[in-house]
Formats: sequence, structure tokens, C-alpha cells
Amino acid sequence: MKLSKRVATLTPSKTLAITAKAQQLREEGNDVIGLGAGEPDFNTPTHILEAAKNAMDEGKTKYTPAGGVPALKESIIRKFATDQQLTYDKNEVIVCTGAKHALFTLFQALLDKGDEVIIPTPFWVSYPEQVKLAEGNPVYVEGLETNQFKITAEQLENAITPKTKAVIINSPSNPTGMIYTKEELSALGEVCLKHNILIVSDEIYEKLTYGEEKHVSIAEISSQLKDQTVIINGVSKSHAMTGWRIGYAAGNKSIIKAMTNLISHSTSNPTSVAQYAAMAAYDGTQQPLDEMNKAFEQRLNTVYERITKIDGFTCIKPQGAFYVFPNAKNAAKRKGYDTVDEWVEALLEEEKVALVPGSGFGADDYVRLSYATSLDVLNEALDRIERFMSNNN
Repeated sequence: MKLSKRVATLTPSKTLAITAKAQQLREEGNDVIGLGAGEPDFNTPTHILEAAKNAMDEGKTKYTPAGGVPALKESIIRKFATDQQLTYDKNEVIVCTGAKHALFTLFQALLDKGDEVIIPTPFWVSYPEQVKLAEGNPVYVEGLETNQFKITAEQLENAITPKTKAVIINSPSNPTGMIYTKEELSALGEVCLKHNILIVSDEIYEKLTYGEEKHVSIAEISSQLKDQTVIINGVSKSHAMTGWRIGYAAGNKSIIKAMTNLISHSTSNPTSVAQYAAMAAYDGTQQPLDEMNKAFEQRLNTVYERITKIDGFTCIKPQGAFYVFPNAKNAAKRKGYDTVDEWVEALLEEEKVALVPGSGFGADDYVRLSYATSLDVLNEALDRIERFMSNNN
């Protein structure tokens, strides 16, 4: 049977491909270390687990409103007021089955065929695919390493056409870990206001920042930018709740209403018990976040120090998320490979370390290493990378 054209446009995920290869090697009895994971290795905090159990015991296992239970919306609204001093009404918030689903639903509600969405590179792998599934066209703008992989207002201005509908800003970024400053966001925002372009602000890594760097939402800079922005966020990364699948969007009520109507005909509603768990995540103690962040920062410092000492790698130290994104072009050349993709495949075959090639993120010369695993595992992986680079073949 012939499949739809929209599915035929999708690009296979490099992340899933390398994960599948790693799993195959494990099944063959190999000791494979996977550094491709985009999720915390910690379990969901205990008080959140207890809230989910209580919800089940109390019979909160039925359908909920399509856009989420009102009590969870209120928790999200309080979170915005506390963290960003932003004020939203419940009709300006929608709860979805993960932040990825919130993005997908937004693009389905927003885009018509041929509409353009500006996507800075390096990008999270699903942005262009979701735009294409909504029959939109991704327009890529290169975030240069010399500017910490961030785009400038001038670059944004030059990429705008009469078909431009939106721009995606992901800060802290997956895969680079870079954070836009308030000044940088203000400059980008002025361009968007000038051309009436919607800002899609993906803030899923908001809580994962290190050192002196802090996350700033573009929506908190001015009331005009708030009106021009849809914020995407969720509890997956911040509270180690990837499998619970609770994310949300906040923005103009007409957009949120359209998204809610669409969800009512797709998922019906986010999982009921997971919504009550998410309430506990935001309303309960935040101490587990501090403990996880301390561990992530220690791992970041270790990985960054070691990777930058290996010949062939250069790297900007990330400011957030839980990835490092080194340039591996010279490492590939030193080993005799034409591309970083080939180098990644050889590393997996010879040393059984799985990394994600940067080509999946629109940056061919780079690799992504996740440090969302223990220091012992990270050090062993880096030992293997060092050995791989020192072996002559």
C-alpha cells in the first residue's frame, strides 16, 4: 500500500539509528556504552511518585478535559508567575502529552502549506520533521560556533520572507547547551515584532543551567513579546519525568483554543494520573532538582575537561541542558574518515561507545555526548574514546 506523501518527507532519526545499532551490539553480547540518551538517569522524585499513587487510589483515572485538568493549569500558571513573573489565564495554557506533542500540535494548528518556519542550526532533530508534517517549510539559519551556536538579529532579518510564519528559539539548547542572553533575545524579539512573526520558545531545559548562567524567557522581556510568543515546556527534563509524557504550551488564547480543539480529536487528553504527578512536581519540594543539577554540573565539568584534552576535538563549554557538542572534524580526519558520521560508526564498532552524529542536528562536523549517566560510565566511555584516537589503523 502506498503511504502518504507527508510521511515520505520524513528524515530518519540519526539518534534512533545509532540507538538501534547499539542495541543490536548489546544483544550480541557486547558491552556498549550509550551516550545518546536525552533523559535524566535519575528516577522521578519520591513525592511525585506518591502523588501519582494517591491519584490512582482516589480514582482519578478517568478522562480529563482535553487541554488538561484545571488544577494542573493553575500549577503551571503559578510556576510562570514565580519563575518568570509572567501572568497567564487558564485559557492561555494547554497541557499536552509531552512537550514534543505540544510542539507538534502547535505546528498543526498554525501552519498552512508552504508557510515557513525559521529554525536555527544546530537544531533538535524533531523541529524540521514536525514542520514538514504540517506541510510547512523549514528554513535553516546557521548558529555559528564563533557566536556560541546562536543566531543574530541580522541573520534572522535576512531569513525572513513573506511566507515566514514563525521562528523557533531553544534556550538552553539541545544539542549545544548554549543559552541566549536577555540582550540577544531582545534583539531577536524586535525583528519578530517588526515582521509580526510568532516566536516558538522551547524552554524544556529551563531548569538545567550551570555556573552563573541563568535561563531567560523571551516572553518575560516585554508585554509585546509575551503576546508574540508561545512557550513550550514540561516536566520531563527538569523533574526526571520523561516517561510520564506531560508538557504544555502557553500563549495567545486563540492559538491555545485551536490546539485544544485539535487535541480533542487526537489524544482526547493527557494521561490523567501523570497530570496529578506533574502538579506535585511544580507544587512540591524542588530540592531534588538542586541535587540532580549538582550531579549534572559535576559530570559536565568532567566530560568537558577530558574531551578537550583529546587530540582532534574542540569544544565550547555548555551552559545548560545535559549535552556537550564538540567539533570532531579533525578527530575524524586523524583516523582517516571523510565524515564525522563514519567516525561515529567506527567508534561504536571498535570501542562500543554510541554517540549521536551532529548531522542529525544540522551540524555535520560535530557529535553530541549526553552526560545524563554516572561519572563511572562517562569516564569509561572517555577512556575508550581516548584509546580509539590513539590506536593507529
